[in-house]
Amino acid sequence: MKELRLGLIGCGRIALKHFEAVEQIDNARFVTCADIIEERAQQAAKENNLGSYYVDYIEMLDKEKLDLVVICTPSGLHPEMGIEAAKRKINVLTEKPMGTDLESADAMIKACDDNGVELFVVKQNRLNPTMSLLKGAIEKGRFGQIYLAQSNVFWQRPQSYYDSAKWRGTWEFDGGAFLNQASHYVDGLYWLMGKVDSIMAETSTFARKIEAEDSGVAVFRFANGAVGTMNVTMLTYPKNYEGSITILGEKGTAKVGGVALNRMEKWEFENYDDEDKLLEEVNYQPQSVYGSGHLPYYQNVIGSLLGTTTPFTNGKDGRHSLEIILGIYHSAKTGQKVDLPLR
Repeated sequence: MKELRLGLIGCGRIALKHFEAVEQIDNARFVTCADIIEERAQQAAKENNLGSYYVDYIEMLDKEKLDLVVICTPSGLHPEMGIEAAKRKINVLTEKPMGTDLESADAMIKACDDNGVELFVVKQNRLNPTMSLLKGAIEKGRFGQIYLAQSNVFWQRPQSYYDSAKWRGTWEFDGGAFLNQASHYVDGLYWLMGKVDSIMAETSTFARKIEAEDSGVAVFRFANGAVGTMNVTMLTYPKNYEGSITILGEKGTAKVGGVALNRMEKWEFENYDDEDKLLEEVNYQPQSVYGSGHLPYYQNVIGSLLGTTTPFTNGKDGRHSLEIILGIYHSAKTGQKVDLPLR
């Protein structure tokens, strides 16, 4: 079977999860990387046994024969880099969120469609074993009518985190707590509950010297009739405390909690199902807030490119969670309820 050649752009903190995941896959490997900080690109290439590294990602795209480019740069740069890869007939995998506005995200989707390449958006938390179990219970109808979904992201990001790079916390390249840190949890609610009809939100920048928000709350009305709430802050003392999703229904209550959706804290249903035996097996201790989903996510991506499976997520799917977050921001800015899709 063909071995796929991968290149990575942006050798910052999340890049390690990508290198670690692909190292465990037989029919894919990273062969090159790029970063505007040469020392960082050189170090990544050395530590991961890559054949080359670049400071200019365009040069990498032009010189290297790649099957997939992985984009781990600031969010505002994802679309233009994805478009450049698509123009060269290279498949694209971008970290979350896929952009900071819908116009550029749509431009990347169109470029990939026009050039016949795949566009993947990282949604690794969907593949956490705890989340898979919860999704299965919803699909089986074990909750009956679902009344409420709730998510907490109580993490800590000190000022030094934002000061470490000029783009952090800016509207153009990063966004705030919802668009950066909590975007996987917004996607988790969408994945579990389905289409969002409307949003009301309040956000604030209490303690961090950044353009965007460090804290906020949002209320959702889902198309299935349920309501949802989300509480997010990067100011939790003294460290990351909780990343959770709770589902409440007429015949069941479940909560996936821990620091990063890694522990099933509540699991009670009216009727027994054989999946209940898996309860202890799905709990795990994460090495970071990124969870354990990167490896199965990459297995799906590589399988999709090799034609052995179908994509778990694509650009159009990634666009939904971006639109929800932008709806949160619009509601917080205007003080009004916002209907989706955004007009």
